[in-house]
Amino acid sequence: MRQRINDELKTAMKSGDKLKVSVLRMAQAALKDRDIEARGLGKEPLTDEEILTLFQKMIKQRQESAALYGKGGRADLQAQETAEVEILSSFLPKQLDEAEVRAAVAAAVSEVGAASIRDMGKVMAALKAKYTGRMDFAKVGPLVKDALPKG
Repeated sequence: MRQRINDELKTAMKSGDKLKVSVLRMAQAALKDRDIEARGLGKEPLTDEEILTLFQKMIKQRQESAALYGKGGRADLQAQETAEVEILSSFLPKQLDEAEVRAAVAAAVSEVGAASIRDMGKVMAALKAKYTGRMDFAKVGPLVKDALPKG
């Protein structure tokens, strides 16, 4: 993952794509910050799964900013945030569609033997273990709640 980011940065620099260079440098800085933080805690550098999670967080921040800029009538800033989302999203694996997400939720519920809402954490952990970077877990939460047996 890190190598891909570096390769894409070099390509963007050669082609003169200033926005992509900016976004990838920002991503590298965020990675470096997280690696330094991990080292301070005696942990290893980020794994590819953790990098995907970081990218998802960065994408969500930009989507929220774009929505706020849209409400504030700042179409120029909204467009920039949206372009940054597209660049960051290109590093994520293909997202599952709604039917695939529902099937994954149903499989995870039966896999962990979830019997009530108290087992929601186990179901979410199982989903995160298998589908990091492939689904938006903020949107998956309500689906998991609906899939759990009531009681």
